[in-house]
Amino acid sequence: MQGRAAKQKGDKYERELAAYINEHTGLSSFRAPLSGGGHVNMVGGADLLGTPDLFVEAKRVERLNFHNALRQAETNIEKTRSDSSALVVNRKSRMPTGDSLCLLRLDNFLKYYLAYLQREGLTKK
Repeated sequence: MQGRAAKQKGDKYERELAAYINEHTGLSSFRAPLSGGGHVNMVGGADLLGTPDLFVEAKRVERLNFHNALRQAETNIEKTRSDSSALVVNRKSRMPTGDSLCLLRLDNFLKYYLAYLQREGLTKK
């Protein structure tokens, strides 16, 4: 799939992902206006807005180079001067949104995991 069809597929996934996150968290996230490819020389922003402390890079492709996708998100974080954690979310065709894969750096994961452990009373830190 190329061109407009691929962009439409990606845009649709961003809307699905925002709706899924909202349903499961109570947030009001949404697809960023003009997100996605094809905007040469524009400062890249997160694909979703309304996800506090997360800079979401949504990818709906069959084969994803996670290292490149994470690098793209981190580069965009620097350009936008955000202090959010980069999160790459990938879904293949015919895969339920909830089965999407997520990638973030270990230090960022541990920040969220520690908060969970503290909330559950499973750590002294």
